[in-house]
Amino acid sequence: MPTVLGIDLGTQNVKVVFYDFEARETVAVESEALALYQTDAGVAEQQAVWWVNALRQALQRVGAEVRKSVLAIGVSGQQHGFVPVDRSGEVLSPVKLWCDTSTVAECDEIMDAFGGRDACIEKLGNPISPGYTASKLRWFRKAHPDRYERLDCILLPHDYFNFYLTGERCMEAGDGSGTGFLDVRAREWSDDMLRAIDPDRSLRECLPEVRVANEPIGELLPSVAAELDLPPAVPVSTGGGDNMMGAIGTGNVVPGRVTISLGTSGTVYAYSDSPVIDLKGNIAAFCSSTGGWLPLLCTMNCTVTTELMRGLLDIGLASFESELQASQRGANGVITVPFFNGERTPNLPNAKACVFGLDSRNLTSSDLLRSAVEGATFALRFGVDELSALGIDAREIVLTGGGANSAIWRQVVADVCNAPVEVLRQEEGAAFGAALQALAVLDGPGCNLEALCERHIERDEARCADPDPEGVGFYKDTYGEYQRAVDKVAALYC
Repeated sequence: MPTVLGIDLGTQNVKVVFYDFEARETVAVESEALALYQTDAGVAEQQAVWWVNALRQALQRVGAEVRKSVLAIGVSGQQHGFVPVDRSGEVLSPVKLWCDTSTVAECDEIMDAFGGRDACIEKLGNPISPGYTASKLRWFRKAHPDRYERLDCILLPHDYFNFYLTGERCMEAGDGSGTGFLDVRAREWSDDMLRAIDPDRSLRECLPEVRVANEPIGELLPSVAAELDLPPAVPVSTGGGDNMMGAIGTGNVVPGRVTISLGTSGTVYAYSDSPVIDLKGNIAAFCSSTGGWLPLLCTMNCTVTTELMRGLLDIGLASFESELQASQRGANGVITVPFFNGERTPNLPNAKACVFGLDSRNLTSSDLLRSAVEGATFALRFGVDELSALGIDAREIVLTGGGANSAIWRQVVADVCNAPVEVLRQEEGAAFGAALQALAVLDGPGCNLEALCERHIERDEARCADPDPEGVGFYKDTYGEYQRAVDKVAALYC
């Protein structure tokens, strides 16, 4: 039983997936929950040691025979997190995460120093948004000057796992494009942006070379192999950000598909053979981890919205679907603008969630929960429209993430976006994509990734959904009402 191991370092947990590529089946999936430190000031942090401990715990739940069958490893990780490392490999501070919105001032300072927001988009492809690594780096310089002096290497979360596994410090173009200081067209670090972050220090010296080719970055260290009870010296692929690995895991490696991820955050993205630059800055001009580009829109509140609403209403996960069923399209007039963690798109980092349209008849648990699902979906529909304006139409949507387990939510996506929704049998998204990337490493430099995805990705016919014409017409009007509600919220918190 030969397997490849995909590891996904998420916000809520660390997940491991063991994939038997000869039998074409997942033989083990385990995860370990992660704590998250958050404050009212927008701080969102984790300790890097929590990640490593969670990886150990998840792997310990997998049988020894399966662990010993691993021939290659790939790592996916939450994007944008700032992991400052000193020369000895010590992490110098808690890791500020993608959902940390406490560095808005630093975003403005960096863009002003660079020549303004439009200049950032024109020259590098992206503005410096709250959550991007660049602002966290400038914040670290100001908040901890003594530790900043010791900074030797800038890593992202998945890079840190690669460093732990192999001892190699590296970064790849897909995840690197979410830092804010990568020129996405050239796939090179921007010296001008690095000077805007810190004019007094050569930050390029703290950055590894950008990896583009899908090749091993190194081998599993003997000490780590013994610690994790994995075979020593197995190759570790470059890995990538969770969206980039999710693209591989959903077969989104050639033009023509749009992936929507219903995870903690929500994302909409599609593969492109050329850079896609949105002059408005709503669509992130990211690189893919497969040699192309991955234009992407991210919302900060997707299953966060439904989980918070479930907790408020004391609705167990087993009752989620029946509660939604008890409501109807439009949630009887309830509209939720789900900006619980602020929002990246639209750029409202200080915004708060708001619920509109409540009255004595619709103040029910089912209507509130349904409105949470619809609000999170409307936020992603905006991304579908923005991609379409850039020439990328959603002829078919591949749905992934925890929200895709709901039949009603799948139908809502199909109706709101007016596109057929495809769900895959391989549910592990980013972790499965990391496993496939590891498999591509085993196949060698000439591996055809499109063909590999076609061999190993299977459509789940029973869970796919086609748009209902009646639902499409209904949601066209309701989406307009949602957009008007967003405008009201924006006026309150801009």
